[in-house]
Amino acid sequence: MIRFILSFFGGIFTMLTLGLAVGALSIGAIFWVYGRDLPSHESLAQYQPKTISRIYSGEGRIIDEFAVERRLFAPAEEIPDLIKQAFISAEDKNFYNHAGYDTRGMVAAAVDAVKSRGRDVRGASTITQQVMKNFLLDGSRRVERKIKEIILATRLEETLSKEKILELYLNEIFLGQNSYGVAAAAQTYFNKTLGELEPHEAAMLAAMPQAPSKYHPVHAKERVTQRRNYVLREMKENGYITQAVYESEIKKPLRTVQNGDFESFKAALPPRDYFTDEIRRQLSRDFGEGEFLTGGFAVRATIDPEMQIEAAKALRTQLEQFDRSLGRWRGTGKTIEEANLASEDAWRAALASTDVARDIDLDGKWYPAVVLEVGDEQMRLGIEGVEETEAEPFVVPRKDIGWLRGSFQDNFKRGDVVFVRRMTEDDSGAFIRWSLRQVPEVEGGFMAMDVNTGRVIAMQGGFSYEHSVFNRATQARRQPGSSFKPFVYASALDSGYTPATIVIDAPIEIDTGQGIWRPTNASNQFYGPTPLRTGIEKSRNLMTVRLAQEVGMDVVAAYAERFGVYDNMGPYLANALGSEETTLFKMVAAYAMFANGGERVEPTLVDRVQDRYGKTIYRHDQRVCTDCDNPALPSSQPPHIDSRRERVMNAITAYQLTSMMQGVVQRGTAAGAVNLPVPTAGKTGTTNDAKDVWFIGFTSNIVAGCYIGYDDPRSLGRGASGGGYCGPVFQRFMEKAVKKYGGGKFRIPPGGHFIKIDRFTGARLADDAQGENVVAEYFRDGEEPVFGISFDGGFAMGANLPLFDEVPQGGREVTTSTGRKAVVGPKADFGTLSSGGLY
Repeated sequence: MIRFILSFFGGIFTMLTLGLAVGALSIGAIFWVYGRDLPSHESLAQYQPKTISRIYSGEGRIIDEFAVERRLFAPAEEIPDLIKQAFISAEDKNFYNHAGYDTRGMVAAAVDAVKSRGRDVRGASTITQQVMKNFLLDGSRRVERKIKEIILATRLEETLSKEKILELYLNEIFLGQNSYGVAAAAQTYFNKTLGELEPHEAAMLAAMPQAPSKYHPVHAKERVTQRRNYVLREMKENGYITQAVYESEIKKPLRTVQNGDFESFKAALPPRDYFTDEIRRQLSRDFGEGEFLTGGFAVRATIDPEMQIEAAKALRTQLEQFDRSLGRWRGTGKTIEEANLASEDAWRAALASTDVARDIDLDGKWYPAVVLEVGDEQMRLGIEGVEETEAEPFVVPRKDIGWLRGSFQDNFKRGDVVFVRRMTEDDSGAFIRWSLRQVPEVEGGFMAMDVNTGRVIAMQGGFSYEHSVFNRATQARRQPGSSFKPFVYASALDSGYTPATIVIDAPIEIDTGQGIWRPTNASNQFYGPTPLRTGIEKSRNLMTVRLAQEVGMDVVAAYAERFGVYDNMGPYLANALGSEETTLFKMVAAYAMFANGGERVEPTLVDRVQDRYGKTIYRHDQRVCTDCDNPALPSSQPPHIDSRRERVMNAITAYQLTSMMQGVVQRGTAAGAVNLPVPTAGKTGTTNDAKDVWFIGFTSNIVAGCYIGYDDPRSLGRGASGGGYCGPVFQRFMEKAVKKYGGGKFRIPPGGHFIKIDRFTGARLADDAQGENVVAEYFRDGEEPVFGISFDGGFAMGANLPLFDEVPQGGREVTTSTGRKAVVGPKADFGTLSSGGLY
């Protein structure tokens, strides 16, 4: 009997032993099979999360940020214990005790699933398992994935510390509202740093991972509050907070940015504009878009926020003035359906969802509004974000549209979406009325930079970034017109010409192979032998063409390429008048080299770029201070800064050209528009049919440029000119820039001397000569200028040419000095071929 009992229990023991062995082998086989070819958990040790790249102003203020996933990386040591405790309580209370997976948690989850017959299926993943799922696996609920997750979690626990695993989790987890990681979520929901969060706020964040899409703090406020209170209870039971703190915290209301309880962090950021978007474009090109958007760059921009506002105002003012002069109403092109106009709540909701620009500030903020009632003498509106009061009724009187052709009924209908701004008294700021506004159809660009460092201090690429993100300062390729002429004159001055050299201003006809090209002066007249100075001051096209022919278009093209205006300029005579397209960005940078004495300067929107660890990976300023560390340097002597810049043109040539362009501002094509209290030089540009108008000018330290034109090029109308349209933009901006940055006389380089000449005839005058016609020109030492010789560019000219009268009708073919055939034609008129500049 005893033997039988022993044999029976021995058999059972053997069966159990074999069963356990088989089970262990089976489990081992399963884990071996699924453990092969798994992603490397070791890569998480070098994990670099996708983090926000931020752009800072020179004062260190955040002015924009770019990201694929909005994440602010927080190292484990910088995450408060309160945050860690909240998430551990919500997601994995045994985190510090398990080896990567929680057997008890999995059993409890299985029991709950059986009891509820599958209705209550909750996850039993530890934080370590969630890290592996988020980083290396998919989110499916398959047994295979769960096995792989456990295997990887076990391996990860052997590789990284608990704090490092928690750091990965708290920075990677998605917490709703496009926020990844606890630091970004704290800012998104409460506009606080992690260290500023209260226990109930930390608990709310810990409530989010379970179902971020279902836990909206406004739309699902009750559900979020219940989950928050559950997390607080778990924190109390785990000993992280006291009973008193728990009872106090669960009574607190759910307060969030989304509910309007806190101001959004975005409110402190200025609206995105052309400047920061151009930084994104350029850094994405230099570092790769993926790296810029995920690399956590800290970018120090060159922008001067104060001057950026002035640049936007200066350009917008001119564009609006031009638009209102046309007297046509186009509106926004957006309407709100009649059904949504029945109540204030309805039209406000419909207006808020209407896609129109909301970044316009010109003489006050522009508000989107909807037309509610159109009358004979006034129009009633509904205005976004503004409550109607007796002092500011939502009406626009008839006198406000005096600039428009037609009446209210002719131009507006109920439901139209429009823009309005407050019109106020200049002195007191008292409200006058609401005034209708519209975004101009005409566009333009403006840019200003330091002539010595290349730092771009302001850039406006159009009327409104939200209306059109196309940056016309950097992306629009337009004909520069006569603003290109300084490069022709620079090539001539470096080729032995002087400001007093005489060039013939007479008609030209050129057979281009595609037709006869007859360039003309803006006045449709010609003026005979004329000094170079007067030629650039008055922007004489015929002189420029003859000069380009004399110097050689290959030389002119080489100069334009050296200054960066073009990469490969066509050596065609029409290009001497600016017919080949370029960008405002390139033109302004090129003019800076005139202003700084002929040294190369590279324009930049960025001073420095640092990676996520604070290491500088780009620095624009490569200058070297040779004696900054010299303790013997006298206090009265500034340190020497070695710029090591390449010289692109002779310093005397740069000064001669600058002096000639000062004449453009003093008595030439910009005389009526530009008048600053410091020496100023510049050049206007107006293309054929006035499709583009330009002005680029500079003081001793700041260069700025403007162009205006339709995106789909067409004439701006009779009388449009660079001086008349872009000159005022330059003037408005530079008035403020001069007050802030100052300005002085242009530096006279050594190696030259002044001689007084007659600016009309080019004749030499006595040293004591005075008068309106007298100008002191700078000549190179050792150079004895020969006065009285005229250059015709190889184009023949009829005998007895009157100096200030038009050539009589009739033309004849002649042989030029180069042996080519040319025609001295009849009175010059506007040709059919585009020739770029007029004046």
